[in-house]
Amino acid sequence: MSNQPTDTGIQDAIQTIDQDESNKEIRETLAKARKHLKAMPDDSNPVERARALLDVAEPLIGLGQAADAWIHAREAFSVFVDYEHWQDAVETVDILYQCGHQDSIVALGHGIWLGVTYPVKAQSTVTLLNYVIDETPDESDGAAVVAMAAHYIAGLRTEGEEKDSLTFLTTQMIARVAKRHSGIEDQETLNAWIEMYQLNDIPELLKRLGVMVDVMVGDKWWFDRDELRARLPVN
Repeated sequence: MSNQPTDTGIQDAIQTIDQDESNKEIRETLAKARKHLKAMPDDSNPVERARALLDVAEPLIGLGQAADAWIHAREAFSVFVDYEHWQDAVETVDILYQCGHQDSIVALGHGIWLGVTYPVKAQSTVTLLNYVIDETPDESDGAAVVAMAAHYIAGLRTEGEEKDSLTFLTTQMIARVAKRHSGIEDQETLNAWIEMYQLNDIPELLKRLGVMVDVMVGDKWWFDRDELRARLPVN
C-alpha cells in the first residue's frame, strides 16, 4: 500500500499551514493593538482611544473572540456618537454586525439610521444595507426597499468613477432582489416591478426604510434620535 500523500491530503496540509500563518499574523496584530491601547494615557483624546479600541476589536473577530470584540466596538461606538464622528460610528457598526452578537441586528439598524441621516461615505452605508438584504427572506418586500435605498444613496453621494462603480454594484443588488423576490430577469419587467412597488418614490422609500429600522432596533435605541435630529442644520 502506498504511503504517498493524496492530492487532497496535500491540499489540506497547505490550507492548515496557510491558516496557521494567518492566525499568527492576526495574533501579532492584536498584541500590537492591545499594547498601544494600554499605553494610551488616561487623558487621551476620546476619539483616538475609541479608534484604538477598534484596532483591538477587528483582530479579535478574526480569532473567533467575538464577545470581546463586541465589548470593545460597542464602547467605541458610543464615543463616536457622543463626539459626532458619524463615519467612524457607521464603520464601527460594520464590526458590531460581524460579531454575531444577539444585538448585532440592533447595531445594524443604528448604523443604517446614521448612514442615511448623515453624509457619510456612500460605500459604508451601502455595505450595511447589503447586510439587511442578506438577513431578509427571499419574498420580503423589505429587501427591495433596502436595495433601492442603497442605489439612491450611491447616486446622491458619489461622483465620477466612484459613482459608476458603486451604482453598478447597487444595480446588481436590485437585480438580485428582484430575481429572488419575483423571478425577474429582464430590464422591462424590472422597471414594471419597481413601479408596482413604488420603489422610485424616494420620500416614500425612505419612510419605509425608517419603518424597517424601527423594527430592527425596537426599543433598544442607544441614542436619542430626536436630540440628534435637532442638531441637524436642516430639520
